[in-house]
Amino acid sequence: MAMRINDVIPDFTADTDQGSIDFHTWLGDGWSILFSHPKDFTPVCTTEFGAVAQLADEWAKRNTKVIGVSVDGVLAHKKWKTDIETFSGAKAGFPIIADEDLAVSKLFDMLPSEAYLPDGRTAADTATVRSVFIIGPDKKLKLSMTYPMSVGRNFAEVLRALDALQLTFNAPLATPANWTVGQDVVVALSLNDDQAREKYGSIDIKLPYLRMAKAPL
Repeated sequence: MAMRINDVIPDFTADTDQGSIDFHTWLGDGWSILFSHPKDFTPVCTTEFGAVAQLADEWAKRNTKVIGVSVDGVLAHKKWKTDIETFSGAKAGFPIIADEDLAVSKLFDMLPSEAYLPDGRTAADTATVRSVFIIGPDKKLKLSMTYPMSVGRNFAEVLRALDALQLTFNAPLATPANWTVGQDVVVALSLNDDQAREKYGSIDIKLPYLRMAKAPL
């Protein structure tokens, strides 16, 4: 069954290039992002993990751990990181899960249960393993994105979505289309006008059901 928003993320034990992890223990009580890749030493994924490495300070500002998953082994991951760091000019300090048996890929419904890795496999054999999962402090799925092989991920959008999720987490707020940090937010319909003003100050009533307020600091 596909992972749905606000489903609890599956727990599992797996090997990574930084040692064995228990996923829920590794997640801790902060935010996390799982990036999946179809294979090591692939061109687009190398640029993507390079971007993840370059954003290390941004993840830290947001109390967010990042972790990769690819269907090759630990030794391949370690060698691949050398290429990633050479390309990006940044330290790839995040772990990469070695999903050689496709267990994690199937657990997150990125591949069908009958999928297997043939001899002489290429990235095309695991092409659907190319997703982003943003996980909240409650260990629930907050957002997922899946990309085709031909389109590199937009990490400005991943950061924007993470900022929006953190701002609205357990708050009666939402973010409008194309929102970025510092812009006004949408007040949830669970608050009436008086409650909204009490909580957020003045509100801008665009429509009876669309009310904007300054984003909380």
